[in-house]
Amino acid sequence: MAVAKSNILKQLSKNFPNFLQKDLEKFINIILKDIKETLKRGERVELRGFGVFFSNIQKARISRNPKTGEKVNTPQKKTIHFKMAKDLLKKINNVEE
Repeated sequence: MAVAKSNILKQLSKNFPNFLQKDLEKFINIILKDIKETLKRGERVELRGFGVFFSNIQKARISRNPKTGEKVNTPQKKTIHFKMAKDLLKKINNVEE
């Protein structure tokens, strides 16, 4: 099951009933917008205990259409990668220290 932004909002409003839901939504939107802008600039986003998001540049290349076998020119593009924190990896795999 994927986690939707609405589910995060519901959980936050349950955990922090003193905050208005519209304020929590603004808070989530600010964080996500900042992550997007940072990745767009080519910088890393590190969330301690969770992981690191970073962008990479994929070089332009000549690829092949698998259906027709025709060669296709693929332009350079940015890709986003995620590296999980060791703590989170251990927690997911139920590894105790």
